[in-house]
Amino acid sequence: MKIIEGLNQVQSKYDTFLIDLWGVIHNGIKPYPEAIKVLENLNKLNKRFVLISNAPRPSKNVKDFLLKLKMKENLLQNIFTSGEAALKSLQDNIYGKFFFHLGPERDNSLFIEFEKNKKNLDSANFILCTGLLEENSNSLDYYKKLLKNYTHLKMVCTNPDLIVHRGEKQEYCAGMLAKIFQELGGQVIYFGKPYPNIYNFCVKKNETVLAIGDNIRTDIKGANNMNFDSLLIINGIHQSEFSNMTLKNYDKVLKSYEVEATYYQENLRW
Repeated sequence: MKIIEGLNQVQSKYDTFLIDLWGVIHNGIKPYPEAIKVLENLNKLNKRFVLISNAPRPSKNVKDFLLKLKMKENLLQNIFTSGEAALKSLQDNIYGKFFFHLGPERDNSLFIEFEKNKKNLDSANFILCTGLLEENSNSLDYYKKLLKNYTHLKMVCTNPDLIVHRGEKQEYCAGMLAKIFQELGGQVIYFGKPYPNIYNFCVKKNETVLAIGDNIRTDIKGANNMNFDSLLIINGIHQSEFSNMTLKNYDKVLKSYEVEATYYQENLRW
């Protein structure tokens, strides 16, 4: 793994950049100015980049959110989310017609066109998991009790992330509930990084790709799965694991996850 001071050192090697949003471009509350400069410079060079997110919502909803964070629209031309990837399968009733939605109301936009198919657990063909319920956002035991008698249903997980940082606060994601469901004996179908389906929507044939992210389990693992080069952002979701470490120890952390990264930066900058 190689230290780079700025993306400008290696950008000429790549046609396309797959850039994670949360933890790389913003922290859920405000954008990172240096990361925004990266997007602006890629635009000036006519480099293609896709803002690729494990958000369990349609891409247009994420764009609206980024506009509210005061990001410029010309930087938001290519956004693709795990929710968008899942939606394409849900429209075809691949897992059955009726679903139980496990997640907050803010994610209802994912299934607005077939909301009539939303049922309770006893009437559902599958569980659509987008995250934790707003009234039970901290108690994982609640979900163990809720799900233990429904492992005969498949769970569709639209966000494989386990946790995210909103500002300084840590929050659980849908991936944590999927992990619990699997531990109970249930089967989970994942949409989003590190699984191939999301990349197949974002990458053109014969492109050289650099995947940029702060999550080893999703961003870097996904890049490894697809044989893409990768740039790991250290001051993201794994920052506590990398604090006060040397480069040699960074490699040990990555090996513990059974992945490799091509480069790393503390924060995304040009």
